[in-house]
Amino acid sequence: MVDVLYEDNHVLVCIKPQNVPSQQDSSNDLDMLNVVKEYIKKKYNKQGNVYVGLVHRLDRPTGGVMVFAKTSKSAKRLSEQIKTKDFEKSYFAVLCGVPQNNSATLVHYLKKDEKQNKVYISSQNETGSKRAELDYKVIETYQNKLSLVNVKLKTGRSHQIRVQMSSMKTPIFGDSKYGENVNNNLALWAYKLSFIHPTTKQKLTFVSYPSSLYVPWKYFQKLKNK
Repeated sequence: MVDVLYEDNHVLVCIKPQNVPSQQDSSNDLDMLNVVKEYIKKKYNKQGNVYVGLVHRLDRPTGGVMVFAKTSKSAKRLSEQIKTKDFEKSYFAVLCGVPQNNSATLVHYLKKDEKQNKVYISSQNETGSKRAELDYKVIETYQNKLSLVNVKLKTGRSHQIRVQMSSMKTPIFGDSKYGENVNNNLALWAYKLSFIHPTTKQKLTFVSYPSSLYVPWKYFQKLKNK
């Protein structure tokens, strides 16, 4: 079952549940790309292989809005928008602690250790390092222990938000890789996605909020009744 927000002949926008891979990985667990392919195959009674283009990814523990291309032309045009910054992603994250600055732009150079599947802050000149930039703003705090922040990505590096938030000594709640080892889902949710439709050229924006029924989202009034 796919939670579809929008669909036409060119694109499909849906919600990726947390802890589901964006595409097949070494775990061989069910992934979103194949879920969407199967959905289209059944809905339209298509025979053989179904084309679905993976335009962008969300980390496995991250949930939220994703768009898939239904044609190769759409996939190419959406991928171009990522390069030209017309493809915009915004996230909600709950941080452990309160950042020193209420809002800021963070710029780091990141390098990924593929064997450990972990990303580290590195120097600009280090081989394999990539520039990472994001803007964040604190929306609300809870008992001076947790912070709800709005994060807008300017680059799309692996584990970027998790590493950059951890660099301020305010790791994302539930992040056992870059923060504390706790038995909760990662409190990172891709709540807003904007892009220009590949054929109509209309700007589309889709929003989906994390459920305020669960820890730690339920602690924040800004997410209630969304």
